[in-house]
Amino acid sequence: MDLRRLLVTWIEDEFVKDMIADVDHSQVISAHIIESPVFGAITPKELSGGVKVLILMLKDDSFIYNLSNCGNNCAKWVLEIARKKDLTVYLQHIIRFEGEFEIKIMNTGKLVHNPEEYVTGLFEAETLQDEGKLSFQGEK
Repeated sequence: MDLRRLLVTWIEDEFVKDMIADVDHSQVISAHIIESPVFGAITPKELSGGVKVLILMLKDDSFIYNLSNCGNNCAKWVLEIARKKDLTVYLQHIIRFEGEFEIKIMNTGKLVHNPEEYVTGLFEAETLQDEGKLSFQGEK
C-alpha cells in the first residue's frame, strides 16, 4: 500500500477521528478535509502537532515519539493508545495523566501507577540526573 493511501486510512479510522475531535475540536469530513472551528476547512497537514504525534504513535511503531508537542489534552489519548499496545516515548515536561495506569520511567526503571507516583518518579529521575547517578534502563 502506498503512503498516500495509508494516510487516508489513518484519518478515516474512528479512533483517530475521536482524537481529532477531542484534541483539536475539529470534525473529519473526509480523509482530505477537516472542519476546524478556528480555521474552517483544513487538511490533515494543518492539524495540531499533538494530534499528529498521537496518530503516528497509534499507527507507526517504527519510532520513539517525542511527546513534547503534546499538551495535557493529549494525555488521556496516550494512555488509551498504551492500552492497545506498548509505547516508548520521550517527554521533556510533565504531562497531566489522570486515573490509574502503568508507566515505566525508563531513566530509573521505576513503575508508576497514578499521577502522584508519576510526578514523584520524574522528580527522583531529575535528582539522580543532577547528581550524575542516572542510568538508562533500556528495556520495556
